[in-house]
Amino acid sequence: MAASGGTKAILAALFANAGIAIAKFVAFVFTGASSMLAEAIHSVADASNQALLLLGGRLARREATPEHSFGYGRERYFWSFVVALVLFTLGSLFAIYEGIKKIRHPHEIDSAIWAFSVLILGIILESFSMRTAVVESNRVRGKSSWIRFVRHSRTPELPVVLLEDLGALVGLILALAALMVAEIFEMPVWDGIGTLSIGVLLGLIAVVLAVEMRSLLLGESAKASVVKKICEAIESTDGVQHLIHLRTQHIGPEELLVAAKVHFDPNYTMTETAEAIDRIEANTRAAVPIARPMYIEPDIRKEPDIRKEQ
Repeated sequence: MAASGGTKAILAALFANAGIAIAKFVAFVFTGASSMLAEAIHSVADASNQALLLLGGRLARREATPEHSFGYGRERYFWSFVVALVLFTLGSLFAIYEGIKKIRHPHEIDSAIWAFSVLILGIILESFSMRTAVVESNRVRGKSSWIRFVRHSRTPELPVVLLEDLGALVGLILALAALMVAEIFEMPVWDGIGTLSIGVLLGLIAVVLAVEMRSLLLGESAKASVVKKICEAIESTDGVQHLIHLRTQHIGPEELLVAAKVHFDPNYTMTETAEAIDRIEANTRAAVPIARPMYIEPDIRKEPDIRKEQ
């Protein structure tokens, strides 16, 4: 569901940004407004980012190879990290450069009606894209707050699209407000101020995305609720006396590596221990279907108060 919802949100954002980018470039040609150029580049960057997210999803579905024995699930994390870099370089830095240039050398805006029309159209289309991302995110975020969802989601596409859409929507509003002030008060310097504000906003979003995607690339463990289910599944298995410790790591958004040391019934033969390991794997996957590779090591619990580690 998460992968399907992520793809739907990506496609909605891709079509919206592609259409908006064309309209913004047309408006820039007629107005010469730097905020329109910054917004047009921003939309091109966003459309490119959605294409990169789709590429990452496609590459992640490749079968495991001897060189990549755990598969290619982290392709989705890598390309989401690239998206953050594109948003920062192509979107933020360009807008900051344009904003500073127009603040230092402001000029009158021609045919402002084109800019206002395109910005209002952009707000409508981005609102549609944002709504799609919110609806799809609500299917998987449960009771988590939006900040917690973005911070702790193991599926990268939805947080990326959410933040991109949020940045695009706020950027459009900033551009519209700046152009209105520039036109009403005949102060074209506000066009540059609006452009600079858009650049700073995109930079902040890019940094947040880069930090989150870096964490996923390095490898994050399962959420506490998932770890609890795994512990309960292992400890409830016949023949298990103690779960000594547990390690988990996401090797993809829908694939979890599980490794555990387990104290089995000391009277078990090797065959019975192997059968108990099979039961652990079956019980764990029934409780947590994304638990794919599993490595269970029989051991002896040496201290009665040793704690399970995550």
